[in-house]
Amino acid sequence: MSETEVKNQVRQFYNKVGWQMLSDGFYQNARYEDLRPVSKEYIHRCHMRINRHIHQTGRFLLDAGSGPVQYPEYLTYSEGYQFRVCVDISIVALQEARQRVADRGLYVVADVAHLPFKEDVFDAEVSLHTLHHLPAEDKKPAYLELYRVLAPGKTAAVVNGWTESGLMRSSFWYVRLMEIIGIWIAEKRGKQEKKQKEKKANTSVKEKEPTGTYIQKLSPEWMRAELSELISYQVWVWRSVNVRFLRAIFHRPLAGKFFLRVLYQLEELAPHFFGKHGQYPLIVISKPENR
Repeated sequence: MSETEVKNQVRQFYNKVGWQMLSDGFYQNARYEDLRPVSKEYIHRCHMRINRHIHQTGRFLLDAGSGPVQYPEYLTYSEGYQFRVCVDISIVALQEARQRVADRGLYVVADVAHLPFKEDVFDAEVSLHTLHHLPAEDKKPAYLELYRVLAPGKTAAVVNGWTESGLMRSSFWYVRLMEIIGIWIAEKRGKQEKKQKEKKANTSVKEKEPTGTYIQKLSPEWMRAELSELISYQVWVWRSVNVRFLRAIFHRPLAGKFFLRVLYQLEELAPHFFGKHGQYPLIVISKPENR
């Protein structure tokens, strides 16, 4: 697909599907997250890691690819700021964001690879699960744009997934085994048939809706080759495991909450290792005071 086609597809998906509120109070896009109670504490703590890596006060915080600011933790990033500048390609996303940020927000429909702001203006920046939606030719410009508009002495926090995680690749056999066991248990409990009927019913209602959108992720090697000489950044961990791993491995009857606490502490002990080899790195961009 061309650059224009990719962006139009992403915009259409989020305007028509991704940011539509469902009956349970979650956006359709939240279905890509693990919303089970057993994972709630772990997911919350991962979201809150962002606050460690950005300044807590200032005038303008840029939220590049803000979406609707869908999780309560996202609001904490701009609590000490006069304005949260929400930028998104989707007008629906910004309309929803206005419901949460209200008059402390400024709302701009724009492409994060071509930001309409002067340089050195933002005291902090966040960009969460956004840059992987950009076409390949726009990924490097997007990082450079975030760096350009960041104020000297300040930092930006960028979260996306790696194309391939070493930890997830090496544990695939275990995930698949646990999924098979889970299906067997569900069948024994008589729940599998019910789930299949519900899935079929939901599919018939939404069969004309797209189920996903364009995603192209990156690698630590790409970051190093393309950006290391242009911007200053460090790789930390945001979350080391993907949703499939969470749903297959951690369950309440199997002390899932306890083992997620153990996983979180391991990530805390080796944040750079898990950032590089886990699924979701937290890229912290910093701009020096004197350039």
